[in-house]
Amino acid sequence: MRNFISISIAFVLLACQNGSETLTKLYSLPKKLKEVSGIVYTQKDNLFWTLEDSGNANKIYGLNVENGAIEKTVIIENTSNTDWEDITKDKEGNLYIGDFGNNNNVRKDLCIYKIDKKSLNLENAIPAYKISFSYPEQKMFPPKKTALFFDVEGFFEYKNNFYLFTKNRSKGFDGTVLVYKIPNKAGFHQAVLMGKFKTCDNYNHCAVTSAAISPDASKVVLLTHDKIVLLANFKEDNFLKGKQSLLKLNHFSQKEAICFKNNETLIIADEKTKKIGGNVYEVSLSTLKSIP
Repeated sequence: MRNFISISIAFVLLACQNGSETLTKLYSLPKKLKEVSGIVYTQKDNLFWTLEDSGNANKIYGLNVENGAIEKTVIIENTSNTDWEDITKDKEGNLYIGDFGNNNNVRKDLCIYKIDKKSLNLENAIPAYKISFSYPEQKMFPPKKTALFFDVEGFFEYKNNFYLFTKNRSKGFDGTVLVYKIPNKAGFHQAVLMGKFKTCDNYNHCAVTSAAISPDASKVVLLTHDKIVLLANFKEDNFLKGKQSLLKLNHFSQKEAICFKNNETLIIADEKTKKIGGNVYEVSLSTLKSIP
């Protein structure tokens, strides 16, 4: 996540090329949240829960939906923030922290923490359980520079399974994304490769940084710095068997977090880099135009 290149220059160029922006800025993130890497909406308490990535505290934060103020801070005990890259929830409202950031493809301690919904009212919480996993396809740590496929920044939970979408860091980036499935069950698991697909061949514009599934499970969105990959018209968890669309946001920044507020409304957050970003945005899927 840290090898984000020439963002301010790219932002200016894209602004000139694309004209008006599509996103609606809701508010700026609190100053203490400089490296937000995931976001999820919980309807029961009407909060956006977020976290930060490597080098930051082992805490999650509940943001006021209306103004972005931090209403709750929960320290996740018995954990360390090796590289927390996304946060998601299940149908019951339990949260899950994805500690699977793997920029150099060298980690052997990849895991997901379950945070019971009842713990969200506490100042300190112990994970209900830990899901550890590895990728059977990875034989070397690290692999060759042309095969750095095992970083992940986006996932979601669906019907007691997690679905992970890899961030390709390979030399000669071609947009390849691997999709893995892991059971939502305590213990160690071998991730199951479900398939792969391509976004585009420009790393700064098509590397996947977050993922979410709609409340009605009819759509999956994957976030990049200026686009959304929309997966739709699939059956069950055959996400790659449906229709894939690339939607333009007309806005370039270090976007790292996406979630659904409802079946049509997306919430996006970006990191602040060189005075750009550090905000929470809203956009309706129906307003986004597909890239041919």
